[in-house]
Amino acid sequence: MLNILGMIILIIILFIIILLIIGIKISLNYNKRGSEITGCFKILILKKITVYSRKFPSDDEDKKEEKEEEKESKQRDIKKLLKLAKPCFKDFKIFLKSSFKVIKVEKIENHLIFGLDSFADTGKYIGIIWAVLAIVNSMHEKLRLSAEPSFNGSQLDGKGVNEFEIYPLKLLIPTARLICKKDVRKFIRGVWDER
Repeated sequence: MLNILGMIILIIILFIIILLIIGIKISLNYNKRGSEITGCFKILILKKITVYSRKFPSDDEDKKEEKEEEKESKQRDIKKLLKLAKPCFKDFKIFLKSSFKVIKVEKIENHLIFGLDSFADTGKYIGIIWAVLAIVNSMHEKLRLSAEPSFNGSQLDGKGVNEFEIYPLKLLIPTARLICKKDVRKFIRGVWDER
């Protein structure tokens, strides 16, 4: 009886390790028109099986807004947190570089609709946005970022499809290195205390 239970636990652990090696796919689709945002966030394993899915806006939004208003009333000491974070910037930079190696971009397609009250300002800023997007789009072959001007008054709308694959087992070592740093642990404790 004990051997069977041990084998079942071993099979479950092996299954979890295999899933961590194969990777997790994260998908975010959204559409923003005016003040209304619709979309879907999914976490998939084996590129097909949905583990977590959340559509927004959801029915729980009203309850969460009330809780957020209560949290906003509590003041946080930002200067203290920045003082704790300052020695950690180099460690965070190293962690971000190593974590970007773990993330594989499947597709990033975003479209921005931008407009201001002044036609001249809209044209000027959309030119700057197009210049930045031309540089950013050339950085990766799967990036498709675009923008279009809107001369119908002030407007900031967009839509997008974003898909990534993350290999969590490869992220384990950089995370352990980050947490081993004394300054990072002090920063985490400071953030935890400010909650």
